[in-house]
Amino acid sequence: MKFSNVIFANLIQNEEYGRKVVPYIKEEYFESLPEKTVYKLINTYVTKYNKFPTHQALNIDLENSSLEQRVYDECETIIAESQQVGDVDQEWLLDKTEKFCQERAVYNAIMDSIQILDNKDKLRTKGSIPQILSEALAVSFDTNIGHDWYDDADDRYEYYHRVEDRVPFRLEYLNRITKGGLPKKTLNVILAGTHVGKSLFMCSTAASNLLDGKNVLYITMEMAEEEIARRIDANILDIPIGELDVIDKDTFDKRVTRVKSKTAGKIIIKEYPTSSAGSANFRHLLQELKLKKNFIPDIIYIDYLNICASSRLKMNSNINSYTYIKAVAEELRGLAVEFNVPIVSATQTTRSGYSNSDVDVTDTSESFALPATADFMLALVTSEELESLGQIMAKQLKNRYTDLGKCRRFVLGIDRVKMKLYDVEEDAQDLVDDRPVMDKSEFGQRDNVKKKKFGLNDFEGFK
Repeated sequence: MKFSNVIFANLIQNEEYGRKVVPYIKEEYFESLPEKTVYKLINTYVTKYNKFPTHQALNIDLENSSLEQRVYDECETIIAESQQVGDVDQEWLLDKTEKFCQERAVYNAIMDSIQILDNKDKLRTKGSIPQILSEALAVSFDTNIGHDWYDDADDRYEYYHRVEDRVPFRLEYLNRITKGGLPKKTLNVILAGTHVGKSLFMCSTAASNLLDGKNVLYITMEMAEEEIARRIDANILDIPIGELDVIDKDTFDKRVTRVKSKTAGKIIIKEYPTSSAGSANFRHLLQELKLKKNFIPDIIYIDYLNICASSRLKMNSNINSYTYIKAVAEELRGLAVEFNVPIVSATQTTRSGYSNSDVDVTDTSESFALPATADFMLALVTSEELESLGQIMAKQLKNRYTDLGKCRRFVLGIDRVKMKLYDVEEDAQDLVDDRPVMDKSEFGQRDNVKKKKFGLNDFEGFK
């Protein structure tokens, strides 16, 4: 007797078993059309009436269906044979059903992969194959059906007081707004206009992570590996970026050796061509680094999100940028969860956001789905006044780690020559949360006076 008949028999006569397995069994796990049809009849009945059908109810539903005679007869036979199945051990039955689902999921994943390799699947690329197989191998029966507010109070209290493992910054305000650093399994995005400092931010914080003994993976699709390394060299070796071309080899080697002796961390920089790599490529890279170099990153930087490729969707005329960037963001966040690391990436502002002195989430280019997916989003804003002071303003746009209203805006010191961000004196934090940075400029002050005196505002509508 086929095991599928045992499943059907117990779905009909064993409600305890049925309620445990129905959330995990899928119609496509059954081989033949008659088996799929019988399961569909059972699942439809359960969905509609919240209880499991009898053999009689199944036969009546079968009679009311419009099936060709051959399929109808085979369905009738399956229902009849399921009545002959006797009682079986519940634990054994659950284990066998879980194994059945796992084997069928893997088989289906392999067949889907073959379709993709033969170019018969027009929506998915070859890069999606690892994810398809990974999801199939992860199929299992989850016995946890939710958090009981009364019974699980002790677990909840322990969770509240657990110290979460985070990757800290060397910048006070960033630690303050993230409760000590970036948690694992998160996607964190820097928003800024062209040449404002997205890559500088990531290179500076990556260098700090290295000095703190963390393993860092930096993936670049915008600049060459050597150019990213140049920026990190300027930061860590404390050498102006323009002088790296003229520094003598002996001095360079000594500074590198000094850094190596002070930290156990490592940094790997990997370059991909623009828009040619996505989460599937990054997953393969992480697996290779673990096997070949025994390198497991504590944090991953991806420079930058908008020029990543989706591993699920092909970019064509039928896919708009909103859907495509949404897929990329979801895949990167899924990668962060899978490898238990925080991922830091960046995105550009829109054209209007580039000249905006008070950037908001609506200034995110291409897809508003990105802010919805990210766990933390920080905008970088500059102006002539801030540049003259050697500062850059940071504004929180989204924060799942703490109250968004806490330190909504703050200033960081910036040394573009050495590619560094640093803390400024507390008295430099004179930005008021409900006022844009322009209001602190000479023009902004004049505008405020005019508004108070005449009720006018030259910057009406200017954020």
